[in-house]
Amino acid sequence: MTAPSTRPGAAPYSKLFLAIYDLWVIRLSNDYGWRCNRKHFVDLYREHIGRRHLEVGPGSGWVLANIDLPSDIDLTLVDLNANSLEHTASRLDVSPTLIEHDVMLPLPENVDTFDSASINYVLHCLPGDWSTKSRALTNLADVLTPDGVLFGSTVIGVDQKYTTLGAALMFAYNRIGAFGNRCDDLPGLRQLLSERFEHVDVTMVGNVALIVAKNPLDAQQRAD
Repeated sequence: MTAPSTRPGAAPYSKLFLAIYDLWVIRLSNDYGWRCNRKHFVDLYREHIGRRHLEVGPGSGWVLANIDLPSDIDLTLVDLNANSLEHTASRLDVSPTLIEHDVMLPLPENVDTFDSASINYVLHCLPGDWSTKSRALTNLADVLTPDGVLFGSTVIGVDQKYTTLGAALMFAYNRIGAFGNRCDDLPGLRQLLSERFEHVDVTMVGNVALIVAKNPLDAQQRAD
């Protein structure tokens, strides 16, 4: 089955938008739209980032640029939008590997396994419901080491009380295809993660689910 296109979710990341991303998304949208301050992302990364790390959908790279990366980190950035990859790489003190790729498709066969992978504000940009987005979670579980960790965040779309700004953003972003999260519910997210990882912790802050999933299950365990 062909994966639905993720290009609408990646399309907004022009060079102009990336220039204002930190102000609009990291500060204003987080604080006044989703009620989840950026410090939660910093804490998440500082606690869980591994030596060999896969960053999916880095956005502007704000989080990576605002934590102390391990001195020996082996960093790979994956995004469908080359602008995001280049912008993120330009603000880091390390030289990451850049892969222009759709996370809804399996990663290239020459990609090795990772100690950690992050999907910060990625799932709510993917098209379809959880049954479709599950492909991305499976693809990432498949490239983690047995004791690896997947962490990140996503704006939940079901049974949420939004601020006025948050409601306006939900409507506008879903209308243009930048978001695809109107059907994204919290129980469904927890179930998908639990089907792919041994240990799962999902915490809500405002309208944002903070995700930590450890020890990926192999294909046979997932089938059972």
